Amino acid sequence: MTTPQHICIAGGGTAGWMTAAALANRLPHSHYRITLVESAQIGTVGVGESTIPHIRQFNSALGITEDEFIAATSATCKLGIEFTDWGKVGESYIHPFGELGKPLAGIEFHHLWQAASLQGLDVPIESFSVAAVAARQRKFSPPHASREHLLSTYTYAYHLDASAYARFLRDYAEQRQVIRVEAQIREVKRDHEGGPITALSLDNGEQISADWFIDCTGFRSLLIGDYSQAEFIDWSEWLKTNRAVVLPCEKDGPSRPYTKAMARDAGWQWQIPLQHRIGNGYVYCSDYISDEEAEHTLRSTLPGEALADVRFLDFKAGCRKQLWVQNCVAIGLSAGFLEPLESTSIFLIQMGIAKFLEHLPGTHNDAARNQYNRELTEQYQVIRDFIILHYYLTQRHDTPFWRDCQAMTLPDSLTELILAFRDSGLVDKKQYGLWPAVCIGQHLHPKQVDSRVAAIPPQQLIGMLNQLKSDIAAQVATLPNMDDYLSSLVAQTPLQKSGMRAGGQV
Repeated sequence: MTTPQHICIAGGGTAGWMTAAALANRLPHSHYRITLVESAQIGTVGVGESTIPHIRQFNSALGITEDEFIAATSATCKLGIEFTDWGKVGESYIHPFGELGKPLAGIEFHHLWQAASLQGLDVPIESFSVAAVAARQRKFSPPHASREHLLSTYTYAYHLDASAYARFLRDYAEQRQVIRVEAQIREVKRDHEGGPITALSLDNGEQISADWFIDCTGFRSLLIGDYSQAEFIDWSEWLKTNRAVVLPCEKDGPSRPYTKAMARDAGWQWQIPLQHRIGNGYVYCSDYISDEEAEHTLRSTLPGEALADVRFLDFKAGCRKQLWVQNCVAIGLSAGFLEPLESTSIFLIQMGIAKFLEHLPGTHNDAARNQYNRELTEQYQVIRDFIILHYYLTQRHDTPFWRDCQAMTLPDSLTELILAFRDSGLVDKKQYGLWPAVCIGQHLHPKQVDSRVAAIPPQQLIGMLNQLKSDIAAQVATLPNMDDYLSSLVAQTPLQKSGMRAGGQV
């Protein structure tokens, strides 16, 4: 009988317990056993999370139903992100989840909108997104099952309590034979320098040997950084923010089915609405503002009464050159950090887990490691470029921070994408996010109208778009308010149904 391979996960929190839950779900117990080492003495970053729609695929793959997930994590549904004061002060736009309008004969909708706007249509492009229109009205319902229906043209994610999600997944994983060890790591052992990790020595005297080690130790990067010496690629020349001050507050009324990202003098401020509170944070660059000024800005703009003391976080944008070294794989913040502007943190955890599972049959060979490192690094870079785009496209000149963002030299990869959109509205299918919503929202319009649109008479085109706008408004009017949807969902789902416990800290 084959001896099961041992996978040791270093660190808990969202990354550790997502990894443990996914591996326990996907890997046969006869072939693999899983241990997770964490210490309650070491805090997690978890300040509340805004996610993108891929989290629904992750939960579904684990057999987690939406009702039990929402009940356990105090989650609300999310249709997109509202960006306020990013293009010009006083303006806002929504980056929605789903489609903008409807394509026509293979012509992407933003080309149709651009041509109609030049011919006299005076309607914001977000008016043609079901997700954006519903978000503005605080309405929500899952998309329609029929792809022919207008209410099928969007998708959604969640705002969630990250600590509660980690607790939820811990229970899930432990019920599936994952062993949790409460301890701190004192030493990472190898047979020789530069060789694979053989064991972790813990402060409780225990030593854990394993075939695989997953580094989920967060910014400490205890395994991949300190011991594997994986080089960190610094991206702070483009993503200048390096600090955040966070503070939860009371709710200010009905929940919004979108995240707010409000540009400030030296960065931006988030508001993430959960069922029981609002998560708030100011992400800023310490070269342009002091901690005291940042805290004052955050406190003075809270939508409700503060519920805790402020916390400050340090970070640096970047990514490990190698996320998989020997038998050690970094997942989560130990692999890299991109600020939460586009809510990609949990998505990148998912990507790391999914690719590790894909390549695990390749055992310890170089080809599997090289492909994993290439694919994950590319994903980090694609998202990096999309986040930089928001800063670079600003038309603000009112503070040194925003003037410097406008003046920075871009990565070549992003320069090419911007030129392609500016010249003719071209969008690479591999690009992250809904580029037309962000580009047009921040006043980057294609110089040329797609030649295929010229065959449509102007009044016919404008009439089509006005009718689509009316149809979307009529369909959104039939949707319930999000709080009503959540109340009905949670009321039907006693938490104990799933065997998950509430409360406690990870």
